[in-house]
Amino acid sequence: MGYINPLLDLPAGRALMALPAEDRKRIEAVMRELRAEAAVNAETAYRRHKGPMYAYWRAVSTYARHLAHALSAAPICGRNSGGVACTLPKGHRCPDCSSVGIDAGDPS
Repeated sequence: MGYINPLLDLPAGRALMALPAEDRKRIEAVMRELRAEAAVNAETAYRRHKGPMYAYWRAVSTYARHLAHALSAAPICGRNSGGVACTLPKGHRCPDCSSVGIDAGDPS
């Protein structure tokens, strides 16, 4: 996914990214499983002409995929901003240094 994940702009999203790598991997696996199960439920609802349930399960699937992708994202930025190391993936805008191009070069 080549976009900035809006879930990581939330404080809870940043807290997820601050977890140890082992914990993120376990949560990522659960999110990928949830995505697959929700996608099956969405298709079942679609075939049964249950529009609201289709929309619900499709949203669950999408959010689970976004979280799994965020948790598996490549290296954390690590740039110090306001005395705190950024825990967002490289390429994502840091909360305090969004004007700095973190895609270009190593974190400082």
